[in-house]
Amino acid sequence: MEISIIGAGSWSTAIASVLSENFDVLIYSRNIEDVENINNYHKNRKYLKNYLLSKRIRATNDISDLFKNKYIVNGIPTQALREVLLKCKNFVNKDNVFINLSKGLELKTHYRISQIFKEVIGDNPYIILSGPSHAEEVIIKMPTTVVCACEDETLAKDVQKIFNTDYFRVYSSTDVVGVELGGSIKNILALCIGMLSGLGYGDNTKAAIMTRGIHEMTKFAVNFGANPKTINGLAGIGDLIVTATSKHSRNNRAGILFGKGYTIDQVTNEINMVVEGIPTTRAIYEKAKEKNIELPITNEIYKVLFEGKSPNDSACDLMGRNLKSEF
Repeated sequence: MEISIIGAGSWSTAIASVLSENFDVLIYSRNIEDVENINNYHKNRKYLKNYLLSKRIRATNDISDLFKNKYIVNGIPTQALREVLLKCKNFVNKDNVFINLSKGLELKTHYRISQIFKEVIGDNPYIILSGPSHAEEVIIKMPTTVVCACEDETLAKDVQKIFNTDYFRVYSSTDVVGVELGGSIKNILALCIGMLSGLGYGDNTKAAIMTRGIHEMTKFAVNFGANPKTINGLAGIGDLIVTATSKHSRNNRAGILFGKGYTIDQVTNEINMVVEGIPTTRAIYEKAKEKNIELPITNEIYKVLFEGKSPNDSACDLMGRNLKSEF
């Protein structure tokens, strides 16, 4: 069996490597140079460029090639996804099953990714694969655990078996909403933890924000039908830990720069990769405001990113809020 992947970024490349343990993989890049490097030299010279890829991985720059395969893995970042799916729409057939790797909410609509797929593609089966998983560690086969969620439990378990290897362990779930929202909100908190590092704050402060952030994440997700257990699992707390504390995390690195006084433009130029936590902060902030959900940490991160508030002032204002019971 061959499995298709839309997008040739770092996480798509790492997942292609996982899948190539047991299957052939066809990966799409619009850049012909990327395609030639993968096909001729078995390397993605833009992302994870130091690692040799399996010969079972091949590439194409013709997106229509992907849809002859049953399973289609999406690695396109959230804010670009709708445009790409519109290009794919005419090639999709009823047997295609979509597996999503991306995280976040669409800015314009505040849609989760499953909702974007539903609106553009229709009723094809949808699964999300998410959890604490840096591409840089997966590509060298460090033990990693993730969760795959689908409303159809049987299909979730089928996909679980497809991705599972001796170093990449997959758990199944039916809570698509919880896995999607957990993977989204943790990026906001990772930005915040990074800001604290940039400000020079220590472990006490980071632990406080991480713990209260989990409470905030749960409150938001449950409002939209998520199971709180999902937020306490790999897609929530697990993903938050890895994203908020690691040198591999773009959101954490971006937060450090914000803490040092960088602007959004300066941070974007410095990181030079998609920092999903930035648009997600705006989308979650606007969605919470619309539904009257109180998210103090998210509100302060929004003010730092989009209203020019000092990260230090935001930290002080969070500490100065009215006293209350923890639960």
